[in-house]
Formats: sequence, C-alpha cells, structure tokens
Amino acid sequence: MSTSQGSKPSPSPTTTASASVTLLKPALPPPGLRTPSNRKTIYDRNLNRTRTAELSRASFAYLFSEMVTYAQKRVTGIQDLERRLNEQGYPLGVRLLPLLLYRAPPRTATRPVRILPLLQFITTTVWKHLFGRPADALERSSANEDEYMISDNEPLVNLYVSVPKEMNQLNCAAYVAGVIEGVCDAGAMTAAVSAHNGGTEMWPGKTVFLIRFEVGVVEREGILEGRGVAG
Repeated sequence: MSTSQGSKPSPSPTTTASASVTLLKPALPPPGLRTPSNRKTIYDRNLNRTRTAELSRASFAYLFSEMVTYAQKRVTGIQDLERRLNEQGYPLGVRLLPLLLYRAPPRTATRPVRILPLLQFITTTVWKHLFGRPADALERSSANEDEYMISDNEPLVNLYVSVPKEMNQLNCAAYVAGVIEGVCDAGAMTAAVSAHNGGTEMWPGKTVFLIRFEVGVVEREGILEGRGVAG
C-alpha cells in the first residue's frame, strides 16, 4: 500500500488515565490501655521513682471535688453518697499495702498479721504517705472488742469541701474510710469502716473512723495472742 507524499499520518489513538487520590482515614487506636510511642506504660515505671513526689493542694482539691461531684450523681441520700465515696477509696487501700511494704526497708518490710500492728501501720505509714503526717489518735473500744477508732483532727479531704446545711451530717472522709477498709482487706483482716463527725470546740472538723472487724478476725487474733505471735 502506498502513501501519498505530503499527507500526514493520522495520530494514533491515545488513552488518558485520570489519577484519583484516596484520602486514608487515620486508624483509630484499639480500645483499652493507651501506650506512648516508646511502648512503655505507667506499669513499667520503677515503684521507688515517685516515693517522695508531692501533689499540690490546689490540684488535690480540684480532683477530689470532681470525685465528690461524680459520686453525688443519682444518689438517694447522704448514706448512699458516703457509700459511693467509700467504694472509690477502697481500691486505693487494697494497692497501698503491698506498695508501701515493697518500699519499706528490708528489716521492717513485714506484713502485719495482727490487728494492732496493722492499725499502727495505717496510722503512721499510710497516713504519712497520703497526708504527710500521722493520724492523731488510735483507740480501742472498751465496750466491743472488735471495734477500733482512728481520729484525725483535721482531715485533708474535708478542708476544701463546703457542705450545705441540709447535708450537715455528710462526711466526705468516707473516701478515707474506704482506703482504710481496703488496707485491712489486703492484710486479710476484713473490716467495715465508716467515718463519723466528732467535732470539738478546738477541732470542729474532727473525724473519727470506726473500724469493725469480722468475728473470724477477732477469733484469729485471740489464737495468735495465745501463741505469743507479736506481729
């Protein structure tokens, strides 16, 4: 086939592909514990690293006020509110006993097996860790052998809480009562702990924590005392 000179060859058909851009949505993090880029969590920290760390009172007051506000939702009365505050403090107490024993010097890192050493541990070591000072008093009831009382003349948790007149029986130190109850349970000495207003002219904000141990705990205490077990 001949092609006449001067005629231009017809252009070959071309196909033009239009590029499309697809925007990728960022992947959502999986539910559960979030981990930083170095793949370490709070559980990887040394337990002795923050043993002397302190929290400002302003930060504590704000955090605790939010906890009280949260606990106040959908409650039926003062007792119900104190119960919820108690439940918020209980998990902290359960974890405090093994943590403070771990941080204690080897010679004194002994888990208490009797009631009085455990309560002395609470009024000194636990109180100093939480509030920077020991509790003001530890007493045993003269009427009931299963009851003990810890007194705090000025609980830190009540310093920045304004209780309305119609709720004057409310004591937000029920949160601390939950901490005490958690420590007792962690020490295998099950008890029920409640916070009571015991204000005096000198200490109007005084709180008394009433600790009632279960019957089995009191019976074991008598057996250990008969065997001469000190700790």
